[in-house]
Amino acid sequence: MTRDTYLKRSLGTLANRIKESRVLLVGAGGIGCELLKNLLLTGFGEIHLIDLDTIDLSNLNRQFLFRHEHIKKSKALVAKEVAQKFQPSAKIEAYHANIKDSQFDVDWFATFNVVFNALDNLDARRHVNKMCLAADVPLIESGTTGFNGQVQVIKKSKTECYDCNSKEVPKSFPVCTIRSTPSQPIHCIVWAKSYLLPELFGTSETDSDEFDYSADADNADEIENLRKEARALQEIRTSMGSAEFAQKVFGKVFKEDINRLRGMEDMWKTREPPEPLDLKELEEALSVEPAISSDDQRVWNQSENLAVFKDSLDRLSKRLKKLQESEDGNSNAIITFDKDDVDTLDFVTASANLRATIFKIDRKSKFDTKQMAGNIIPAIATTNAMTAGLCVLQALKVLKDDYGQAKMIFLERSGARAINSDSLNPPNPYCPICSVLNTKVKIDLNRATLSDLVENVLRQNLGYGDEFSISTEQGVIYDPDLEDNLPRKLSEFGVKASSFITVIDEDEKPRVNLQLEVVTLQDTSSQEQTIVFDKLPNILRKPEAPTPAPESNQTNGTSHLGKRKRDSEEAGIELNGDPPTKRVAGVYISDGDKSNPINLDEGGGGAILIDDDD
Repeated sequence: MTRDTYLKRSLGTLANRIKESRVLLVGAGGIGCELLKNLLLTGFGEIHLIDLDTIDLSNLNRQFLFRHEHIKKSKALVAKEVAQKFQPSAKIEAYHANIKDSQFDVDWFATFNVVFNALDNLDARRHVNKMCLAADVPLIESGTTGFNGQVQVIKKSKTECYDCNSKEVPKSFPVCTIRSTPSQPIHCIVWAKSYLLPELFGTSETDSDEFDYSADADNADEIENLRKEARALQEIRTSMGSAEFAQKVFGKVFKEDINRLRGMEDMWKTREPPEPLDLKELEEALSVEPAISSDDQRVWNQSENLAVFKDSLDRLSKRLKKLQESEDGNSNAIITFDKDDVDTLDFVTASANLRATIFKIDRKSKFDTKQMAGNIIPAIATTNAMTAGLCVLQALKVLKDDYGQAKMIFLERSGARAINSDSLNPPNPYCPICSVLNTKVKIDLNRATLSDLVENVLRQNLGYGDEFSISTEQGVIYDPDLEDNLPRKLSEFGVKASSFITVIDEDEKPRVNLQLEVVTLQDTSSQEQTIVFDKLPNILRKPEAPTPAPESNQTNGTSHLGKRKRDSEEAGIELNGDPPTKRVAGVYISDGDKSNPINLDEGGGGAILIDDDD
């Protein structure tokens, strides 16, 4: 008998639905490899697989589709080639790309019957969650951390989404420990990742959520000195691209700043003072090639760290210049750390090791730095396999439209049962992501200004009052305190085809958040309108938030969405379930986490029931 025969006997009429389904799998890592195999063996007829990463030696112990000869090749393309053997008749489309690329817009997501998330970072998870909600496509979210795992079914208007509950805030470090008195390798790595890299190629350290200033309230003078150092580094940044850039950066952070610290004698009464580095002395001993950075399992010596530092600094400088000068780029382009970005990882590893030498701290290999900087918790192959299997079981219920039987599932090594489940919760009515109205809007990106959107569309056509704010991927671009932005074109704020614009009503009885998906309106120079709706949306009012009990400051995992207070934002208070926002150069920039491992909630008891098909 053929494999299809066994599937039809096991799944009944559902087998045909599975074969005709078009599914998207985001991520080809530990869970993704197992899930791709499971989907093919279950009979799914068309699978689209996307992953930006390439195969690394450290992947081979748990990502079973890959072999040593695949190292440095695309995960998605190799996974397609190898997994095709499990089901030669299935159609597999592989994309070596970023799921956040503009080509993967809402209309593209809407072509799928089910989407599976097998990702390892919070930012990408949130993006896929938002896109599936906008496209009204069911999402099966999954993740593992060590021996623990979690599977969650998400469907617009039926279940809570990934952002309905706030995620754990990543650990922050006292700024004076990181910047003045490091004592552990992680302190040097955080300094390189969240201070030096952003100051040179990103936004200022004041936007980092890894520094805790409150714990150093008694060290006001030292904190002010550290801020002065940051401003001095910003001045050095203006020389980027010159022959002296690397020399200026090295002299500033590895010599001048260290000499200042040595001058604070009270700080070194009970510990050994740091020893500044001399660039000329190190260069005299420099006899290695920058290609040494490919040797990621060994701890580099001082000359090797200097060679990688200078080479990665040059690579990042050229890359940032190219971003700023590109056709669709802008002067505000930045480079942020990504554990899978070779340039930024090389820079962080070499910089952290040079600093570790100064403070007589153990240096780390590039492999170890990647684990620590990326907040990576070692994966367990068995956990990945079990999680992938549970994803497919939940997908069967989704394809039957049986969300009443779908579950939130937890793998817990320490529990009475290895697998526990809980019923899916309804959507959080105050969630800023799923409790919104999604609609498309056509915009002439060559002419449309922020004023056109605010005055002609929101106020005149949709009846918004004086109190509301507008956000794009760059942050808050309009509120009553940002009137100066009104004459600027929307394209200056990064608005382009497939972008999202979010409007938050802040009236006393606010309407639900309005999320506009941008569609390009061809040049309409002969027409007056630059922003057009096919049909004006009917925006409902938000439900009134319940009054919290006076004796408790907790919200039971739910953030109540009320009128935004700009004073609270400036104080760094979390609002609407989102991270606090900060104003930078006239724009509020989100202070969200980029690469935190999955956070597991406590699961309820109860066995998982696998229903027979009708």
